[in-house]
Amino acid sequence: MNDNYLGSVIKQMEYYKSLGEKAMSQLSDEHFVIKLNDESNSIGTIVKHIWGNMMSRWTDFLTADGEKEWREREAEFDNDLSTSADIMRHWEEGWKCFLDALNSLGSQDLDRIIYIRNEGHTVMEAINRQLAHYPYHVGQIVFLAKLLAKDPWQSLSIPRGGTKAFNVEKFNQEKRRKHFTDEN
Repeated sequence: MNDNYLGSVIKQMEYYKSLGEKAMSQLSDEHFVIKLNDESNSIGTIVKHIWGNMMSRWTDFLTADGEKEWREREAEFDNDLSTSADIMRHWEEGWKCFLDALNSLGSQDLDRIIYIRNEGHTVMEAINRQLAHYPYHVGQIVFLAKLLAKDPWQSLSIPRGGTKAFNVEKFNQEKRRKHFTDEN
């Protein structure tokens, strides 16, 4: 059961990483730093925050508190990453740290207690916390990208008007066990 859990979480997180990348690939450099108003964050800022969280939470996560002393969370919300290349470097570094940590785990680790700001979590609870947090921000990135991208937007899921054909294709296949992120 727990090995299935880890495999499923890793696939889901890789899927959300891919969604963010597909959305951001439809943007020009200037789109990465646009803020819609004073209270909103640019895509670059959202990426910087995800990166900071991933680096802090998942570096030495089994032995050190997930809120590292070196993390500068407030600075994560400064809109100071100016190029898509720099933003994508942060994106890749954060996701690598997180996914490497997940891939290092075995089912025996899921009940271990780790700390985030001195609050104990099982490893599974910490993973679940991030399984909600990171896709939340990826959703923000996708939403902003859809607003900012030039037409035509390349759908990241079933395109409008395509549900019937998609369902026909799926129901013409044999029933089988597979993860929703697996392609055919």
